[in-house]
Amino acid sequence: MDTLNVLILAIIQGVTEFLPISSSAHLILPSKLFGLDDQGLIFDVAVHFGTLLAVLLYFRQKIGCMLCSVWGQCKGKPLNDDGRLAWQIVLATIPAVIAGFIVNLYFEEALRQVWIIALTTIVFGLLLWLADVKGRGDKTITLKIALLIGLAQCLALIPGVSRSGITMTMALFLGVNRHNGAEFSFLLSIPLILAATLLKLLDCLNLPGVDWSTLAFGVAASAISAYLCIHLFLAFIEKIGFLPFVIYRLILGIVLLFLIV
Repeated sequence: MDTLNVLILAIIQGVTEFLPISSSAHLILPSKLFGLDDQGLIFDVAVHFGTLLAVLLYFRQKIGCMLCSVWGQCKGKPLNDDGRLAWQIVLATIPAVIAGFIVNLYFEEALRQVWIIALTTIVFGLLLWLADVKGRGDKTITLKIALLIGLAQCLALIPGVSRSGITMTMALFLGVNRHNGAEFSFLLSIPLILAATLLKLLDCLNLPGVDWSTLAFGVAASAISAYLCIHLFLAFIEKIGFLPFVIYRLILGIVLLFLIV
């Protein structure tokens, strides 16, 4: 991959990882639609790791408070809101870890098809719109809500669904407001991206001729773009809502269907 292709794909990953439009779909599409060589799952994981660095940096204070609260609980101190949030993220992660293991073994390549991306882009875009119109409230995230969001997250293993999109959709349906749902979705991405990166990194170590400098450049570019995306999304989501993303998903899905007919 040349430098320009790496930069473009890394920025696509950084911008789309935390928007409800499916980053995995956008990384698959260039090779499917324009006849380019597929960048491969290893590069996909590398730029996902860049987004992990971004979310860790952006929420560094919150993450620090969560870890301190859990550590304090181990020493017998009462659990505060940050500690409860930490355990909610752990609980919500478990379903996706189990589902991801199964998909990785049997279905991963089979799901990377343009027609699947097109249909899921449209269907789950409409669900996001319905949730934004009908489901918003101001509930506090509980263990039950966290688990339901985690179960919904399993659907994001299908390209085009969008991990952030489906988790925000479920949060809205359950009565969580846009900002809190988005923040929980971003924090929920941390353990999954970390696990996927470590898993694929083991595969990389066994492969000859891996271009580590290219991967490092992709990580940096995706991290910078993802950090900016998180900041802007959280700053404006309560004002603009999800309708712009729904419209984008519908247009993208329809265009993809026309391209493959």
